[in-house]
Amino acid sequence: MATQKDSTDYSDLKAVFFNGTLKRSPETSNTEGLINVSRLIMEKQGVSTRLIRTVDHDIASGVYPDMTEHGWPSDEWPELYPAVEEADIVVVAGPIWLGDNSSQTKKLIERLYAHSGQLNHKGQWVFYPKVGGCLITGNEDGIKHCSMNVLYSLQHIGFTIPPQADAGWIGPVGPGPSYLDEGSGGPESDFTNRNTTFMTWNLLHFARMLKDAGGIPAYGNLPEEWKAGTRFDFENPEYR
Repeated sequence: MATQKDSTDYSDLKAVFFNGTLKRSPETSNTEGLINVSRLIMEKQGVSTRLIRTVDHDIASGVYPDMTEHGWPSDEWPELYPAVEEADIVVVAGPIWLGDNSSQTKKLIERLYAHSGQLNHKGQWVFYPKVGGCLITGNEDGIKHCSMNVLYSLQHIGFTIPPQADAGWIGPVGPGPSYLDEGSGGPESDFTNRNTTFMTWNLLHFARMLKDAGGIPAYGNLPEEWKAGTRFDFENPEYR
């Protein structure tokens, strides 16, 4: 049965892709090759996208919004963070090294975590109206492990994670071709292309739903009200 083309307007949405490759520009990034599959689908829907290769920037290590206030001589993260503030969709992408996420991907997660105590205009945690996804590349096993780490981290700090919000590609175990290498089969992989497409559309659908609904309802999740004594129907069983 033929499926009708989606007529929903996504043109007011913004997405930012973070590439955790260890290769500085202009060196070819295989992760960026997979990012572009998702990015092109979004741009076909009129979504404004931005790609940030974190290794190209002087991002300090740490868990504070501006590490120059904590002993670091420089930190570009405060200049990059507005891209997250403006985005409806945040996709964390990166390669597998030693079966795990790259140091750049982990640094990004830590810097996002630095803002997890901030609040949005409703008084919820600041990332509540945003959706998150994950793309992983490599030539050894580890896609699910890396994705679990990223998606857990994003939801923990307030992102909404749609179903099937990750995708990836890996070549043979051990030395072998990377995603963009000639003959790798990466760009032709039906499994990877399907999952990347599904992830992208699920991110679009959830971002659209959240934006149209004005975000997540602000009841039962307001930290300042909890601090002030509001308990949102919570009852301590010890006092029954």
